Amino acid sequence: MSINRIILVPTPVGNLKDITLRALEYLKECDIILAEDTRNTGILLKHYEIDKPLQSYHAHNEHDKIIDVINQINAGKKMCLVTDAGTPGISDPGFLIVRECIKAGIYVECLPGATAFVPALVKSGLPCDKFVFEGFLPVKKGRKTRLDLLQNETRTIVFYESPYKLQTTLKDLALVMGNERKISVSREISKIYEETINGTLEEVNQHFIKKAPKGEFVIVLEGKPDA
Repeated sequence: MSINRIILVPTPVGNLKDITLRALEYLKECDIILAEDTRNTGILLKHYEIDKPLQSYHAHNEHDKIIDVINQINAGKKMCLVTDAGTPGISDPGFLIVRECIKAGIYVECLPGATAFVPALVKSGLPCDKFVFEGFLPVKKGRKTRLDLLQNETRTIVFYESPYKLQTTLKDLALVMGNERKISVSREISKIYEETINGTLEEVNQHFIKKAPKGEFVIVLEGKPDA
C-alpha cells in the first residue's frame, strides 16, 4: 500500500549540474511539481528533459493553496515541492506546507541537496562547528532589535542578503558589532562569477563601496570573540 507523501526536492543554487540523481528520479516519477516560480523551474526541467505538470506555490498564495494540495495528495497524487534555488523551507516557502501535511497525517520526505549557505560557511575560514543561521534580516521593523540580540552571539552567524541591501547591512553590522569583526561575503555560489571577499567589516565594507554589489549574497560573520 502506497503512503501519501510530499517530497521536498532541493534544486541547484547556480550550476544545473549540482542536482542529485535521486532528485531527478523523484521529479520524473511524480504527478505534479509545486514550484515557487514555474518559469525558473521550467528551465531546470527542460534542461533534464522532464515533462511534468507545474503548479504555482509561493509566499503569496501558499495559505490559499494548502487545502487543495493536501486534498490532491490524499487523492493519491505524487507531489514534489521545489523552490527557485536550494532547499525548500530555507528562506523560501516550505515551512507552512510541511506543518500542515504533518497535521494531516501526510508523510514528509526531504531530499538532501543544495543550500547556498553551506559552501559559503565552509570556505569562509570562520569556525563552522557551531553556527546560527539568520537568513534575511528584517528590513525595517525589528531590525535593530535583532542586531542588538546578535551582538553577543559567540557562534558564527550566517545571513542572506540581496545586492540592493548589502551595503546597508554591512554598515549596520559594523555599527553594532564593531569594524574589526571578521566577515566573509560570498556571491553567486556555484555560478560563473562566484566570488568570496574576506576581511574585517571595515575592509569588506570598503570593497563594496568601490565595487557595486551584484548577485545574491551569503554573509558569514565571526561570533563575538572571547574576552
